[in-house]
Amino acid sequence: MRHQAIAVIGGSGFIGSHLVNALVEAGKDVRVATRRRYNARHLTLLPVDVIEADVSDPVALAAFVENADAVINLVGTLNGGRGDPYGPGFAKLHVDLPTKIVAACEGKGVHRLIHISALGADQRGPSMYLRSKGDGEKAVHAATALATTIFRPSVVFGPEDTFLNRFALLQRLFPMIPLAMPDAKFQPVFVGDVSKAIVNVLDLDAASGHTYELGGPTVYTLEQLLQYCGEVVGRHARIMRLPDAFGRLQALSFEMAPGVPVLTRDNLDSMKVDSVLTGPLAPELDIEPASIETIAPLYLADASLRSRLNIFRASAGR
Repeated sequence: MRHQAIAVIGGSGFIGSHLVNALVEAGKDVRVATRRRYNARHLTLLPVDVIEADVSDPVALAAFVENADAVINLVGTLNGGRGDPYGPGFAKLHVDLPTKIVAACEGKGVHRLIHISALGADQRGPSMYLRSKGDGEKAVHAATALATTIFRPSVVFGPEDTFLNRFALLQRLFPMIPLAMPDAKFQPVFVGDVSKAIVNVLDLDAASGHTYELGGPTVYTLEQLLQYCGEVVGRHARIMRLPDAFGRLQALSFEMAPGVPVLTRDNLDSMKVDSVLTGPLAPELDIEPASIETIAPLYLADASLRSRLNIFRASAGR
């Protein structure tokens, strides 16, 4: 079935901005919900409808998805506060919102829902992030009148990411970097490949009911990624591998600082589960994932220090 009118929730963010571009290139009619139009100002040059809406409000959400053929949910957070089984931010964005999206889609007769989760999502996972992502997937699976597809990407990289860009900035600024969980494993996937995979299965009936993992061609440890960023920017800070106890103290100190923390204890708990593929990429995704080595130097080496500081401040909420 062809889905022409696409409603994107979380479309003004890093992944969303690339996905919206890919959807437009595929000839789709795209609308993007944003709490403040200013947050999506970079999308206003595209032929998309940017709609101010509080998607946590069921009435506003229902109005946003009305007459859409498909809805794509990209909303997520790495910092949702603390609680049992997870903090209120995780509950609101990872569990309550998908539940409301399913209800709105079924109430308005939307046919298709694509939901972005994360590798390692598990209702019994070691972190609040992974547990809430698992509960969010459960809410999507509960849909009875929707063709649903879930994507589970590893960490996503690209020109505006706050992952490799942050590592490059740290290498530029400091002669020594204390690193918690240095042996945690990741299989980073290029944001363009994530967008392409979503677009490729959007109209694929056989993708309904499937959960797809997304990862790049190579598995790295956290330490290897930090070292690689140093090579690209021509700086080689000394990396101090922190024991677990000191790593948690470091994370706690970040949590107590003003703004959104750069690192939390829950982030460390998430890294106890390797963010790597459990098998090969599904052939119907039709992607040949790009490597960090072919993409990252194009934006890590050339961007100015001022731009990197802006990215760091934005991700830290300062």
